[in-house]
Amino acid sequence: MDPRIREHAAVIANHSVGLQEDDTVVIDAHPVAEDLVVALCEEIGDAGGKPLWTVNRAGKRANRAYLRAAGGEFETPEHELALIEETDVYIAVRAGPNATETSDVDPAVNTAYRTAYRPVMEERLDKRWCLTQFPAPGNAQLAEMSTEAYENFVWDAVNKDWADQRAHQEQLVEILDPADEVRIVSGEETDVTMSIAGNHAINDHGKFNLPGGEVFTAPVPDSVEGTVRFDMPLYHEGREVTDAYLKFEDGEVVAHEAGKNEAVLTEVLETDDGARRLGELGIGMNRDIDEFTYNMLFDEKMGDTVHMAVGRAYDETVGEDNEANDSSTHVDMIVDMSEDSFIEVDGERVQEDGTFVFEESED
Repeated sequence: MDPRIREHAAVIANHSVGLQEDDTVVIDAHPVAEDLVVALCEEIGDAGGKPLWTVNRAGKRANRAYLRAAGGEFETPEHELALIEETDVYIAVRAGPNATETSDVDPAVNTAYRTAYRPVMEERLDKRWCLTQFPAPGNAQLAEMSTEAYENFVWDAVNKDWADQRAHQEQLVEILDPADEVRIVSGEETDVTMSIAGNHAINDHGKFNLPGGEVFTAPVPDSVEGTVRFDMPLYHEGREVTDAYLKFEDGEVVAHEAGKNEAVLTEVLETDDGARRLGELGIGMNRDIDEFTYNMLFDEKMGDTVHMAVGRAYDETVGEDNEANDSSTHVDMIVDMSEDSFIEVDGERVQEDGTFVFEESED
């Protein structure tokens, strides 16, 4: 076994979820990630826990078959909800032979299923959890890398000094946490402002998403004004969406377009009322993620990027006196901030062309 796999498992066990004696642990992973599952089971055994390996989350081929056959009407899977209710730790491992397996499932079916599945998702988020990536060949192919190059990319981003990364990112938390307004400008089509007054900036240093490498918060839902051109593509439900464009008035998307698969973007925005508002503003800070790979778990953490998510806000980002945007969806989209771009916080420029003011002082 590659020693980096055991290091990956140790980071998950000790840093991300903090395994404890008698923990019940669900590991949800495709069989292609078996080596990581084995290493995780060793960690769980050493800690005195109890593992269960499932393939539900990553079983895209089976999931596709079910969704195409089910007819578009779904109820919450109570048996799966019961499993998560009895679980202390949930570890999801992304990996698979075909990253676009569900591309021929009707977007409306995906939306209906996601809505019915929401109670399970919310129960998972109440547990100690971690979402990570195993460098499978299918993901390497989507990233247009060799398997070896993709392995190096993934483990460089995952197996790092997270205490050092936390300290680096805390400098941005200290800027955002007391702030009232953020303005983001990039090129000729992105100029958007939003209030974050009273909300919390969260330092993502690999505790839940692994790799970590971002600082994120929630906009006040009705405060977002302006336009955004998301110039990096995304895969959603197995479909590529390119050049997504959103126009906001009073916090709501009032116009949108996309260069490719605009219907997918439309379906996302029509999920429910909350899907037309922003639930997250995130700023990428992981400098070991330096290539775009069509994998949002990594791409949103890239240095020189900002991402915004339509849909649900994370509870931990919303102040007790503020409204949390509510939705059954949460879809991230990315803006390249590497050139002709800046971020202003309360009128002060804190990043220009991807470089933070505190990075300039570190040089």
